[in-house]
Amino acid sequence: MEKSMTSGNSLKLLLTFMIPLIIGNIFQQMYSISDIIIVGRTIGVNALASVGAAAPIFMLLVMVTMGLSNGLNVLTGQFFGARDLDTMRRSVAMSLRICVIAVLILAVGMHIIIDPLLRLMNLPEILYQDTRSYILIVAEGLWAMMAYNFFSAVLRALGDSKTPVYFLVFATIINVGLALLFILKFGLGVPGSAYALVMAQGLSAFLCAIYMWKHFPILRLKKSDWGWDTRFAISHLKMGLPMAGQFSILGVGILLIQSITNSFGPNTIAGFTAAIRVEQLALQPMASFGIAMAAFSAQNFGAKQFQRIRDAVKKCSLIAMAFAFCAGILIFFFSENIIGIFIEEGNPDVVKHALLYLNCSVPFYFFLSQMFIYRSAVQGMGVGMVPLASSLIELSMRVGVAKFLATDWGWGFRGVCYASPVAWVAGSFFLFFAYHYFIRLFERLYRKKNI
Repeated sequence: MEKSMTSGNSLKLLLTFMIPLIIGNIFQQMYSISDIIIVGRTIGVNALASVGAAAPIFMLLVMVTMGLSNGLNVLTGQFFGARDLDTMRRSVAMSLRICVIAVLILAVGMHIIIDPLLRLMNLPEILYQDTRSYILIVAEGLWAMMAYNFFSAVLRALGDSKTPVYFLVFATIINVGLALLFILKFGLGVPGSAYALVMAQGLSAFLCAIYMWKHFPILRLKKSDWGWDTRFAISHLKMGLPMAGQFSILGVGILLIQSITNSFGPNTIAGFTAAIRVEQLALQPMASFGIAMAAFSAQNFGAKQFQRIRDAVKKCSLIAMAFAFCAGILIFFFSENIIGIFIEEGNPDVVKHALLYLNCSVPFYFFLSQMFIYRSAVQGMGVGMVPLASSLIELSMRVGVAKFLATDWGWGFRGVCYASPVAWVAGSFFLFFAYHYFIRLFERLYRKKNI
């Protein structure tokens, strides 16, 4: 059932909305984490490194689909908050059309650029074929990833964060089962994990669509909802493209960092891969706060409830800080045990590189937690260029620091480990000031209009 967040206790609404998101995001991470665990422990370090080398491109595709879906549905959330349900349905129809076109462009584009891209990444020859196969299979199944992210974004825009989680949990279990079947029984190796991933995502998207049709009558699109309106399309693209750009820039940053890491060999790649997965899993509560904040901000912006946005940002900021502290403590003390899940015993070099990355990044989680909150609040208010600008800042800092420290100063992989923390610090300061500037601007404009 749809849920308005424009009245009632803001913190209670956010927590109720966020808890299913945490569970869902953890299970979404389990899609790729389960593949890495299965590949790393059943095939070996080179297979783990192959999936790890593919991870930045996979994450780039995930980020583009998530960014576009969430960006397009900011308007859906605003129309729902304003209780303009006819325009909301037209928004869903327009967003769906744009997503279909985007999937076709991305899938074809990935086939065209895959070989130059892998050469650019300095990929060791021994990993080339498995990495290439994994990426192309994921690209061909991109419709499944886009469909799930789109349907989930629509439901969240209407205040339902629980339903997508149920289907995602079920699909994650299916993914693990299929990966084990394809790798151990059928001997498909690394490509088998990619097939399992696509099939599981497709299942979660299908179940989400069926549920929406049965339980959300306001989302049952009519023929009139599909009418083409160029201005309406442009208004959606103004939100969707900057957010997709923002997410893709972050993905490109990870890609470039990976290309530097790849020059240090398979053991470093495998260690970096394991560390990134541990970090992504630990940071899901903060990321979930960001998603909840975007939905809350969009609905209340549509209802012109600016003070509710301010109150929610303050409360979310404090709680996200607490989560960042707890995640840092857990990773600092238990990282070696967690990393051991991903790899076979007898690979101390891989563990050493993974621990180095985590020990360098953990102290800076505070800044990352604030980025999630302030970026999402601005996104929900419809200012797509600010998150895009923050992503450009992050990209330039991350790549610049990695190149400078790792190569120019000769720090090697340690230089790569400090790249993200520096980017988080720069991005958090920019977003803090941007959020305060724009919410004051919107409040002044609204008061002037209603005098």
